Amino acid sequence: MHAHRNPDQDELAELALKRVMASGAEYGDIRLLDSMSQTIRGEDRRIDSIRETQDRGFGIRVLYHGAWGFAASSVLSPEEVPRVAELAIEIAKGSASIASERVKLADEPVHRDRVVTERRIDPFAVAIEQKTSLLLDTMEYVHRQPGIVRSSASLWARQDRKLFVSTEGSRLEFDLLALSGDFDATAVYDGRFASRSFNTPCLRMGYELIEEANFLAEAPRIASQAVEKVKAPTTEPGLYDLVLDPEHLSLTMHESCGHPSELDRALGYEANYAGTSFLTTDKRGAFRYGSPHVNLVADNCEPETLAATGYDDDGVACQQWDIVRSGIFVGYCTNREVATKIGETRSRGSNRADGWGSVPIVRIANIGLEPGTATLDELLADVKRGIYIEGHGSYSIDQRRYNFQFGGDAFWLIENGKRTHMVRDVIYHGITPEFWNSCDAVADRSHRRRYGFITCGKGQPGQSGWMTHAASHARFRHVSVIGGQAGS
Repeated sequence: MHAHRNPDQDELAELALKRVMASGAEYGDIRLLDSMSQTIRGEDRRIDSIRETQDRGFGIRVLYHGAWGFAASSVLSPEEVPRVAELAIEIAKGSASIASERVKLADEPVHRDRVVTERRIDPFAVAIEQKTSLLLDTMEYVHRQPGIVRSSASLWARQDRKLFVSTEGSRLEFDLLALSGDFDATAVYDGRFASRSFNTPCLRMGYELIEEANFLAEAPRIASQAVEKVKAPTTEPGLYDLVLDPEHLSLTMHESCGHPSELDRALGYEANYAGTSFLTTDKRGAFRYGSPHVNLVADNCEPETLAATGYDDDGVACQQWDIVRSGIFVGYCTNREVATKIGETRSRGSNRADGWGSVPIVRIANIGLEPGTATLDELLADVKRGIYIEGHGSYSIDQRRYNFQFGGDAFWLIENGKRTHMVRDVIYHGITPEFWNSCDAVADRSHRRRYGFITCGKGQPGQSGWMTHAASHARFRHVSVIGGQAGS
């Protein structure tokens, strides 16, 4: 490992929390974070950039008379830590003097633990030359396909070493990894461009994730599909049955289920920036979100997934719970502050900050679609006229997460139960509950794949959240498809 931990971290934490307790605050915590990341990008058969960053700092939260204060610094010293603690206390006191309602934290047991991402190969120990030659070889393979005019490939890895200590007595140490890789191919035909991409899921593992993805074996397929896509006929607008792959579903679930199930959003806390939610608190337990085939489960305990960090930034243990059960909306993503507002006695452990200088906020959990019993062939067999969609494309969704449209990365026509030829320019649109109610089958567990996001935007100032959404293929009936933009 490149960086060594400051040996006095516990000392620094103690300095901060002593100040907080002496102020008469009811709660305080400190997060000390040391992050290291590496991004390698290639474009058109050359290495475009190699970027390594290291970022260290700490953030202190104080709850004083029911109001929050937060302050942070990148200077880890015995002089700076108490100064920042005083600042957080001062901000909390100022907030308390004007707060209209008091924050009350849901109870959580005291935890003392160490969480380490399991890894077979440390990504930061793999030579840069090995990584750059993988990217160069991948692009070389892509360009062997006639008709390919552009290529790109990248690898990304991050290690977060963190210490969380609270005035309640919790002490949590973390050594977390995350990594991903991708490449794409762009073809040109008749003045049109089309791209096809390959992404590893973004997961908490070692470099074995990249080795198992086998870029060189996938490159010819991706390149030939880019060429087929650019020459494919456009889609006639109309109603189609859709069969969606797990990667595509990860974005659909993220936008139409993940965000509306964030309780702070449902309570209107984010109304001025990232919108609200149609899943208002009166709907919990009573609202039909989808068909009986739709079971959306939050699971922040599944190994390798992005939100499975052992504990969140409130010091709450990660959990598993239902968001939608047999089509009925039943649960939210919460933190210690908002859980009590819907009568829950414990947080769901979904409070996360994207760095030492950010305040933790409610983030989407690892929400996944539970597998059904069908095979992919069975899903296709019962479709007379439909479209099979793989991967992510463009999307838009309204502030309440109600009306949406989604594109994808690759599309095939389904005719009389068989996937036939590729088509292009597919965008489908709908209303969230109508769309999920049109789901009439989900493939079995053998089809389940996990795809994650590290760029989920929320908050003011903006933060990027990390979560994984797993699914098997699913079928949706009579969905409205409109023609997309050329080259989308």
